[in-house]
Amino acid sequence: MPSFDIVSEFDKQEARNAVDQANKEVSTRFDFKGTHSSYELNDNKLLMTSGSEFQLQQMLDIVQTKLTKRGVDIGCLDIAEPKASGKVVRQEITLKQGIDPALAKKIVKMIKDKKLKVQAAIQGDQVRVTGKQRDDLQEVIQMLKQEKLEMPLQYINFRD
Repeated sequence: MPSFDIVSEFDKQEARNAVDQANKEVSTRFDFKGTHSSYELNDNKLLMTSGSEFQLQQMLDIVQTKLTKRGVDIGCLDIAEPKASGKVVRQEITLKQGIDPALAKKIVKMIKDKKLKVQAAIQGDQVRVTGKQRDDLQEVIQMLKQEKLEMPLQYINFRD
């Protein structure tokens, strides 16, 4: 029986490469000289440190550009508010991975409302869709691509 999985993930190595490129650009740019601006990536948390909120905004633009060029969808970024402490301003960005239960339920409901001959099941942080016909599965993929969901989705493990 044909099936595929709906997931939301990103390539961690590409994210690390993008952060390294952004660090290199910030260290060489004239407008960041002497500000001790930097990026730190630990697991799925990116910490930006700089001297002012304006520079943090510029750093956010730089890292988003680098991530996009590396193929990491910036829809997975959860950007927190900047926090100032003394002469340093920090901002934390979380790179979200996996479909949370609320979004998974919403996806399953959207698939069931379409009234296609497919079944959708939540399996941890992904949704598996199975059906008898390949065309129905492809129709589900097209329908989900047209919807504006809060997380970028990928469709993997398409099996016949």
